[in-house]
Amino acid sequence: MNKSQSIFKNINNTLLDLQQSSFQSYPAQIKRLGRLLQHEDLAYFNSELTKDVDLDAFLSASEKTQRGMVGSAELPWPEDDLHILALKLLLTFRFSEDPDYMANFGHTFFWSSSKNIMSSVHAVTSQLLIPFVRDYKDFVENNGNVQVRLIAPMSNKVFIVHGHDAEAREAVARFLVTIGFEPIILHEQANKGRTIIEKVEANAEVGFAVVLLTPDDVGRSKSAGDLEPRARQNVLLELGYFMAKLGRDKVCALRRGEVSIPSDFAGVVWEVMDDNGGWRQKLARELIASGHAIDWNKVMS
Repeated sequence: MNKSQSIFKNINNTLLDLQQSSFQSYPAQIKRLGRLLQHEDLAYFNSELTKDVDLDAFLSASEKTQRGMVGSAELPWPEDDLHILALKLLLTFRFSEDPDYMANFGHTFFWSSSKNIMSSVHAVTSQLLIPFVRDYKDFVENNGNVQVRLIAPMSNKVFIVHGHDAEAREAVARFLVTIGFEPIILHEQANKGRTIIEKVEANAEVGFAVVLLTPDDVGRSKSAGDLEPRARQNVLLELGYFMAKLGRDKVCALRRGEVSIPSDFAGVVWEVMDDNGGWRQKLARELIASGHAIDWNKVMS
């Protein structure tokens, strides 16, 4: 893992902690996020990005949108993506310097009917900070190239690759619906006279893939060894397909039971699909790390 990846792993973990934080713990998490974003390895990118950007002028213009009704204030984001990215970076620094300001900012611009302070903090985290970090990481990893394509809002469609374990498939699908995603299950899609691989390709415009590694087949080396449980061949084929199409960071394999995993797939994230439901939090973490915003309260419900 290179240094940039390590920094962003810590940033993503901090965002996750912030999303689950309480009134007592959120100040420490937002301060840590600010420190991580001011790491010396990010100093050049921060300097180039925020050059000639006036946060105070933006905030002043934002406050003028406040009308008589609570919740009427709006953020007048500019049209330039890099300018937006710079403003969000400076806002994050402001929050880290003054956590109370983050709560007040959330109440003003991300207002909900709840009077709970933490609902404002969590709204800012999911609606502003998580998308910001996703785009900021893209900016840094493209060496600050101003031509970088700040990625569009990610699709909420999640492709579920599965074998014969219908119980596991339905459990994952129900969980994804609960947290706001649209599960794509191949056999539920129209065939339209297509082959299986054509059908996969036609339904592969998704933001993430979950691959269920379940012991549906058995096999062994031709030369020696005992038969061992394996995932179906179509599952491994589709696992490789989505690793190539989406990138390894947008694929999570859930292993249920004893399943032999080919060494070629050692680079993909896989988690144990345990019977007590702990896999839900693990999958949610991977979705957040890939840039998706998730309401953690729904994960825990």
